[in-house]
Parts: sequence; structure tokens; C-alpha cells
Amino acid sequence: MRNMRSTYNSVVTAAIALCLWLLPVEAHADQLDELFRQLADPGTTNWETVERDIEIQLSLSGSASADLLLRRGQDALEEQDFEAAIDHLTALTDHAPEFAEGYNSRAIAYFLAGLIGPALDDLRHVLVLEPRHYGALAGIGAILEEVGDDEAALAAYRAAFAIHPHRTDLHGAIARLERAIEGTAL
Repeated sequence: MRNMRSTYNSVVTAAIALCLWLLPVEAHADQLDELFRQLADPGTTNWETVERDIEIQLSLSGSASADLLLRRGQDALEEQDFEAAIDHLTALTDHAPEFAEGYNSRAIAYFLAGLIGPALDDLRHVLVLEPRHYGALAGIGAILEEVGDDEAALAAYRAAFAIHPHRTDLHGAIARLERAIEGTAL
């Protein structure tokens, strides 16, 4: 009887600990869902604040070592040391493979280093982890436009714009490509 009670207590304690551990993840996901809902609303007047809050939420890795690697990678990007940025961000994606912002930052580093294929692959990975990542969609659009695939670029820009209708750069890219595609068809 005593062993059964001890086992029961252990199971209950583990279940409570698991629930408490999952609560912040659940709260984070709910908060992010609400922020994306607000951002998608064209009538949102404080969209800059919402955008900043989304970017903050997306940059939270939950790991001090992952945060350090992200910071080092982003610092190297600012210094235009793309090789060091790629090294730090590769260590980050190895350490935290479920952290979308690691792949997004590395995609930027790859792109700036002229490595288009790896950049597109990382952006694809970002979207697997966070399909609403409008920055990754816009990045795909920019890369596809640069390599001359205007129709695919337009689709990527439109997808980003559906998530973030406040970005004038997306609106401009969509208008520019619609004119280019229509002009080509004539």
C-alpha cells in the first residue's frame, strides 16, 4: 500500500510538473495567435507595436545558450562578417532545431553571402516551424524576384501581405510584379 501511494504521488507530481511546464508554452502560443490576428486586421492602428511584439515573441528561444548564439550571429551580420554569422547561426540551429528565428537569421546571412540555395532552404524551414512568418515569406519573394521568377515571387509577397497588410514595401512589390507580369502577357 505504501509503495502504491509513493508511486501515485510520484505520478501526480510528474503530471503537475508537466502541466506547469506546458503552461508558458501554451500562453506563448495563445499570445502569438492573438498578435497575428491583430496584425492581419487592416484596421489595426497600432500595428507597429503589434509587429514589434510578434518579433519579440519569435525571438524568444527559451534557452540562454541559444539566445547567446542568436545574438552573436546577429552581431556578426551587423559587422558584415557573414562567415562568422553563418557559423554562429549554424551552431544555433544545431542546438535548437525547433527555433525558427535561428533559421531565419541564418537565411539572411546566407543571402548576404550570396548563397541563394541555402537561404531559400532555411526560409522554407522557418515556414515549416512558423507558417505565419511574414519576414520569411517576404524574403522568399525577394529572392525569387531577384532570380527572375516573378510569378512565384508575387505569390510569396501576397502570402506575406495577407499576414501583414500594413507593410507598404509588400504592397509596392505586389503592384510592381502585377504590372510586370501583366506587361509580359500582353
